[in-house]
Amino acid sequence: MTMAASKPLRTRRKMQRVTIKDVAARAELSPSTVSLYFRKPDAVSASASEAIARAIEALDYVPNLMAGGLAAASSRVVSIIVPSVRNAFFAETVAALQEELSKQRLQVMLSHTEYREHDEENLVRTALAWAPAAVVLTGLSHSAATRRLLRDSKVPIVEIWELGSPTMDMAVGFHHDQVGHAAASHLLQRGRKRLLFLGARLHEDRRAARRAQGFVEAARNAPDVTAEVIQHPAPASAEVGAMLLGEAVHRFPNVDGIACSNDHIALGVIFECQRSGIAIPERLSVMGFGDLSFSAAANPSLTTIRPPGDLIGKEAARLIITRLAHSGAESEQAVIDTRFTLLHRQSS
Repeated sequence: MTMAASKPLRTRRKMQRVTIKDVAARAELSPSTVSLYFRKPDAVSASASEAIARAIEALDYVPNLMAGGLAAASSRVVSIIVPSVRNAFFAETVAALQEELSKQRLQVMLSHTEYREHDEENLVRTALAWAPAAVVLTGLSHSAATRRLLRDSKVPIVEIWELGSPTMDMAVGFHHDQVGHAAASHLLQRGRKRLLFLGARLHEDRRAARRAQGFVEAARNAPDVTAEVIQHPAPASAEVGAMLLGEAVHRFPNVDGIACSNDHIALGVIFECQRSGIAIPERLSVMGFGDLSFSAAANPSLTTIRPPGDLIGKEAARLIITRLAHSGAESEQAVIDTRFTLLHRQSS
């Protein structure tokens, strides 16, 4: 009888919802101080912050961020919209963003567009319904409706992974046409004259398309050099790279230098060269973009261009935190050029 009677009591206690008042009582502080801890952590003293953190852990308290957001007209959520969650480039940036934002108790809401502007527009509408503290978009190409929605919202915006014009608010990244220029210049320095740019999904991936454009412009400005672009509509993969090389040597049998829209394409090119008996780099120089985890370990190791994905994330987070701390005032540096690094390895 005694055991049976005690069970429901424990169940009721476990189901009881912990409130911000409970946290305040446990920390021996006022509820307003605990509320401030979630809204503006820098405004709470270190000792109070430690006491609140201990109370939250002891009570398993889960804050209702939207309730706080509605009271303050904005939430503690930062909406991050990337082209693809499968892409290692963007994963690195998102991880860095989340790590830095979490230090200020800002949470991340992540979504992806699969490179479709219409999907981005719908995702922006959804994000704005949550009264975000800021919105992070990838690239500078957006629909007119997306630009109008964000302009009217007055929410801080950071466009990442690309610099250029026009920028809506703040931007962190690099110039993709300069990446193309750097790739072409490297191949020209290696004595290559018949150049190709192999790309995937260039009709949707506008940053890759800009790299292709910069590559061709730089190559064609050199004497006695030819340069063309061959593309495939599917997402980048080693299989697509192999197919593109087959088309390349069929259409341009004298090709001696290839730059690829990313390292997956370049890896497929290397595999197909090995199957076809094309010597790298003696017969054909190959370059990628991204410096993915396999690039240095490939045989031959892949010459590539490394974009600073983690730095982009950290700088974007810094801009957001600075803007929020100054209540909407302009940040110190609205546009940050992170540049990129060309890594010369065995494949060129």
